[in-house]
Amino acid sequence: MRERYIEVLSRYLPEAAVHSMADCIIEYGFHLKITRERSSKLGDFRPEPGRSRGHHITINYNLNAFSFLITLVHEIAHLVTWNEHGIRVKPHGKEWKQNFARLMKRYLNASIFPEPVLLALSHYLKNPASSSCNDTQLMRSLRQFDEDPVLHLEDLPEASLFKLKSGRVFKKGPRQRKNFRCEELQSKRIYLVHPLAEVEWMADAG
Repeated sequence: MRERYIEVLSRYLPEAAVHSMADCIIEYGFHLKITRERSSKLGDFRPEPGRSRGHHITINYNLNAFSFLITLVHEIAHLVTWNEHGIRVKPHGKEWKQNFARLMKRYLNASIFPEPVLLALSHYLKNPASSSCNDTQLMRSLRQFDEDPVLHLEDLPEASLFKLKSGRVFKKGPRQRKNFRCEELQSKRIYLVHPLAEVEWMADAG
């Protein structure tokens, strides 16, 4: 079974992390499913109530190797926290943060992550959020290694018209703290949009 895990994980993880992760799957006894891209999440954890093994973790197939590893460890931390506390603690509370940081440190070295990701990840682990997408520095470093580079909102000049994956069209406005103030053309409502949102550039509104 371990050889089968190694074979599958070799397609998705950095080479130096494969054997350790195969051992981790065996240790915690969870079912790993590689799934289609989901715009709302990169991965998820579904527990089997009353059991410490047999839980389910899914990860989007199209993540680059470094994003895949971070997302997988994120979900394993949910598994460990569930086994320790069940529903008695918050999903991304201090217990999960501690487990995620502890598990991630197994892989926090230059043989697995390139320097830009390693530095951003080390900073992120000081206070990990509910999603790595919430950390702009980490997301920017990870997206350098995507096979199919995409256009992000921060790449567009101000006043550009752009479309999100949802099909909604916006006009880019100025930055407000971390995000950009953008006007949805149809409703004329203002939304704060993440600088690393994937967009389709339509035109310069002038």
